[in-house]
Amino acid sequence: MPRMKAVQVSKPGGDFEVVEREIPTPARNQVRIKVEACGVCHSDAVTKQGLFPGIQYPRVPGHEVAGRIDAVGADVSNWKVGQRVGVGWHGGHCFVCDYCRRGDFILCRNEKITGIHHDGGYAEYMLSPAEAVAAIPDDLSAVDAAPLLCAGITVYNSLRNARARSGDLVAVQGIGGLGHLGIQYARQMGFRTVAIGRGADKEPLARKLGASLYIDTATANAAEELRKLGGAQVVLATAPDSKAISALIDGVAPGGTLLVVGVGSEPLTVAPLQLILTRRAIQGWPSGTAMDWEDTLAFSAQTGVRPMIEKYPLEKVTEAYDQMIKGRARFRVVLTMGS
Repeated sequence: MPRMKAVQVSKPGGDFEVVEREIPTPARNQVRIKVEACGVCHSDAVTKQGLFPGIQYPRVPGHEVAGRIDAVGADVSNWKVGQRVGVGWHGGHCFVCDYCRRGDFILCRNEKITGIHHDGGYAEYMLSPAEAVAAIPDDLSAVDAAPLLCAGITVYNSLRNARARSGDLVAVQGIGGLGHLGIQYARQMGFRTVAIGRGADKEPLARKLGASLYIDTATANAAEELRKLGGAQVVLATAPDSKAISALIDGVAPGGTLLVVGVGSEPLTVAPLQLILTRRAIQGWPSGTAMDWEDTLAFSAQTGVRPMIEKYPLEKVTEAYDQMIKGRARFRVVLTMGS
């Protein structure tokens, strides 16, 4: 049988293992993808550390996958061998729960997650349910497309569904893996974009990415600075610091939204009157499904939004993961599968 290289985790908290496996055969309603690039996301720690109940090991992580369809299973009619495709966090849905029946697949009660419920993209080949596959535009490289399938869609899809219109003031908190994309998307969507970070050294990059104003939290109170501007219709909170996020609520304009996509471990702190008297809202957003990925990729290709990436070969997965998990990457880490 033909063999492939893959990176697996054999137990919760275990090391990455580069192994050889048989190349899998797609079952009904599955496609096989020859992986060209796979992003290394902070959420891959869920698989590596066993943070999701019921993970079956060994498991191949990875949910920012870009490549080409290599084979299709029975009853797959909408995908062809050779098509450029990607797969993100949402790895399939049941079609029968109440949310699926309403077409809200991202809230499926039986959602499958790529790299958690089935093997992901830290491998030369992977299988995916056909409904969890998105087309990649020809003018977007695999290494650029991969991070957009998680980090990109998270900020793009949340912003485009927020209660803001072109010309409104939108603030992006954090200039990291999510934030550096959020600034670009906000600018390209026509928002007056304010970047919020810590340290004057981040201002040149924030402005280069498209921010018209930078607020340095080391020297200024971000909420007060936003209030001077009339308040932000949306504050997109991307940095996983619950205390810093909570401090921004008073910078949200009346009727505006604190939009949280950075996953902090501590609770947010907000007084009811901060919401009631101004009709502010706090909202989260769970990335999206295959059609949302396609929209994200198409918008990125059209407008020139691109992730800042560091590339590593598959065999250097431990080094790549350490670079990401310790916050040293600028800003997304991508594994490549060679030729």
